[in-house]
This record gives sequence, structure tokens and C-alpha cells, in this order.
Amino acid sequence: MDRLRPRNRATFSGFTNAEIEKMDKLSGESQGRSFDREFYQKLTASFNRSSGRAGKPTVKWTEVQSWFQARIQDLPEVPENNLESSQGKCKEGETIRDPSQLEFEARSTKDGAWYDVEAFLAHRFVGTGEAEVRVRFVGFGASEDEWVNIKDSVRERSVPFESTDCSYLNVGDPVLCFQERRDQAIYYDARILEIQRRMHDIRGCRCLILVRYDHDNTEERVRLRRLCRRP
Repeated sequence: MDRLRPRNRATFSGFTNAEIEKMDKLSGESQGRSFDREFYQKLTASFNRSSGRAGKPTVKWTEVQSWFQARIQDLPEVPENNLESSQGKCKEGETIRDPSQLEFEARSTKDGAWYDVEAFLAHRFVGTGEAEVRVRFVGFGASEDEWVNIKDSVRERSVPFESTDCSYLNVGDPVLCFQERRDQAIYYDARILEIQRRMHDIRGCRCLILVRYDHDNTEERVRLRRLCRRP
């Protein structure tokens, strides 16, 4: 799970009418279920090979994925009474979407990083009495669904800071930080150790923020654009 978690990604607007028609049809047939990366890549390849894209920029599979994710978000909400009637009866593999419009993130048991939740699939109680939920992460297929502890590893989605929010940051604040490495680019919990405040310019906030990652205690200086406000 070493891909960048989708976060405020703008929807690509350069699709042809034929491509949009094709995606509309597939979206309708899916009835709200998610697709895996292979599906997006194959569909993208078919678009780029078509005569209708001749002379136009090639499409990226992540742009196709974003289109489908935006379309799913536009689906009608599930009435709250319908959700209540299904509680305690959900079976593994069934998708129950939250009608409250809240977005959530969950911490992977594989790498300790936080990913956006696409859907909660099932719940259970383990031997200790604690509750767990099976989640599907945005941008990942069913093969990477995970059981996670609800209390410790599920929370409302962290929100990226705006360029003017640096004045509200303080040493000791907990944040979610986008960690970029040669072999991965994912989000980890961190805490602010130091803030070097600088004048902003046309590029936005130029402050340097020293953070310490919770999972391995390493430290790094980052720009504000790599930080998110934790709930």
C-alpha cells in the first residue's frame, strides 16, 4: 500500500464525449460498488488506444479513478432508517455507506499509515470485547480490505491545511503528515517540534515545520502543504 492517498484531487475535465458515455454506462452498471486498480488501468488503456483520443493528451488511470469516485459521491444518500435497519445484520462483502456525509480515514495494520475509507463492509467483536470493522480503502480493491480496531484506528478524515493556516499552528500540535520516500508516499501521524515562520510569497506558505513521526520517531522539516489537521 505505497500509493498516494487521494486527497482533494481535482476531477480531470479532458475526457471525450465517448469516454464519458462509456464511464457513465459502467458506473450505472456498478450500482455503487468500487473497482480495483486493474479495472481503471485497462479502461484507461482502451481510451488512449482509441481513435477519438488521437492528437489529445493521454489519460492517466488515476484521472479515470477520480471520475468514478466523484460519480459515486454524487449518488443519492442512503436514508438513515435504512442504515439502522441493517445494523447488526451486515454480512462480509456487503457495503454500507454512511448517510451522514462524514468522511473517514483508517490506519492500516500493514504499514501503520492512514488511508481514506471508501466503505465499511462489516463489523465484529474480538475476544477482548473490542469492536473491529472491515474497511475498504479509497483506490484499493477487495484484496486489500482490512479489519481494524474502531477505537484506535478509525476517525473522521483529516483536512489539509490552507496556506493561511500556519499562524494557527503551535509546537506540540498533532498533525497528519504526508511522508515522501523513494519507495513510498503515504500519510503518518506526527507531532510538531519546531516552526520556522517565514514570509509568504506567490507560492503560498513558505514556513518550515519540523515534525516527528509517531510510528518511528524520525524527524523531518516539511512545508505546510504536506500537513493535515487531525480531528
